[in-house]
Amino acid sequence: MDIDKERFKRMFPHLAEEMTSEKNRLPIKSVRSDPESAEKVATSTFAGYDPDVIDFLRRCDNEKQAIEVINYMEKKGEITSSHAAKLKKQLKEKGVRSFGTKKGSDYYLRQTGL
Repeated sequence: MDIDKERFKRMFPHLAEEMTSEKNRLPIKSVRSDPESAEKVATSTFAGYDPDVIDFLRRCDNEKQAIEVINYMEKKGEITSSHAAKLKKQLKEKGVRSFGTKKGSDYYLRQTGL
């Protein structure tokens, strides 16, 4: 389909804005001509990664949320009762940020450079 830029802007103003904006740009760090090797590199950073209780605690905003996470993980058998007790003690004594800095919703995307 052949269409001029002005007509495209009139038909799809938001899409045109996204396409020309600096805000949505992603850097190209490398170029691979073999699609299989490119896909392997692109997905290998967190391939097979299974978040643990600390990963979930680092997403919490407050102590109440952290307690809910610990209780849930204990109930599901992901952590033992003694581990849950240690985590709760650390939470009470040192606070939710003692488990690490807050992981935002885009944490893994930023870590992979996307």
